[in-house]
Amino acid sequence: MAQEFQDQPPAGDQPTDYDKEQLTLYLRLLDADRDGAGWQEAVEIIFGIDPAAQPERAETLFASHLDRAKWLASSGYLDLLIAGRG
Repeated sequence: MAQEFQDQPPAGDQPTDYDKEQLTLYLRLLDADRDGAGWQEAVEIIFGIDPAAQPERAETLFASHLDRAKWLASSGYLDLLIAGRG
């Protein structure tokens, strides 16, 4: 069964259950960004979305999740670590 992704991850300054569920995905996005992978290649590999068939959705999906991943990496991860200890 294919994993379901929201077109845009939740907003806000607290990690959500969705963020926790997608932690591996966020890490893969950060790796792809660090390695200079094109968004089309990354969205096809990571999300399983054909960017040629759904260009607007694919770009929104990629950009919004990468932004959330960057936020989690810079500050939101502390909340995830604290929540994991409880």
